[in-house]
Amino acid sequence: MHPIIFSFGGITIYSFGLMMGISFLIGNYILTQEFKRKKLHPDLASNITLIALVAGVSGSKLLYLFENWGSFVKDPVGMTFSPGGLTFYGGFILATISVYIYAKNKNIAFIRIADAVGPALLLAYGIARIGCHLAGDGDYGFPTSLPWGTDYSNGTYPPSAAFRNFPEVTNLFPNGIVPDNTLCHPTPVYETIICSFFFLFLWKNRMKWKLDGQMFYTYLIFAGIERFSVEFFRLNPRLMLDLSEAQIIAVILILIGAIGLNSLKRLEHQQQA
Repeated sequence: MHPIIFSFGGITIYSFGLMMGISFLIGNYILTQEFKRKKLHPDLASNITLIALVAGVSGSKLLYLFENWGSFVKDPVGMTFSPGGLTFYGGFILATISVYIYAKNKNIAFIRIADAVGPALLLAYGIARIGCHLAGDGDYGFPTSLPWGTDYSNGTYPPSAAFRNFPEVTNLFPNGIVPDNTLCHPTPVYETIICSFFFLFLWKNRMKWKLDGQMFYTYLIFAGIERFSVEFFRLNPRLMLDLSEAQIIAVILILIGAIGLNSLKRLEHQQQA
């Protein structure tokens, strides 16, 4: 793993921050192209990207602090300003609300913006996950003997720390300590691959789908399926029905997407009748 790409003259370039920056730049480029195609002012794309960046990082941090409330109470300053600790769905929810408010103030239909954002967000998320993989920040999966199992011992959150609260893993090792060189599922890479395929599907069909909302609702389904499936390889705490918090939110996204597509289908049939 390479949490630090390089340091020079007192300046340190971190792999996670670098990939986050690249993901937003590429996402903004794709969003701008979609805005041009949809006859929306391209400058709005940069504004929305900035809003999504600020709200996304803030929401991700807020949800992380809420999930780790006990640790936050003990060290609120350290937890708040730590470079790590971001939960994607917190950022997604706050960014969505923020963009909705922005669209309403600009008198632009939110669903038109959401359709344009869908493909960009999928690809940007996949690219950002490369940063999680390189940083070795604990987003990886449980131990595996598969050929592509990855050594995260040089990451910012090695296996000995990542699995210490999961007896189903620690009980498999002497003294209950997971060696840092234990090979694990590279789940961030899984997410990058899945998101790339889903992005290509959306990008290929963006010219065919004419109904507002079709792209965004499909994105919600894809994003939900991607996270729901990858969570089975990660040892996150289970909340209910043996599902993690991320899986529960993923199911909600899938349901919203499915209901939305069904509503559009019925509307289309009514218009054709």
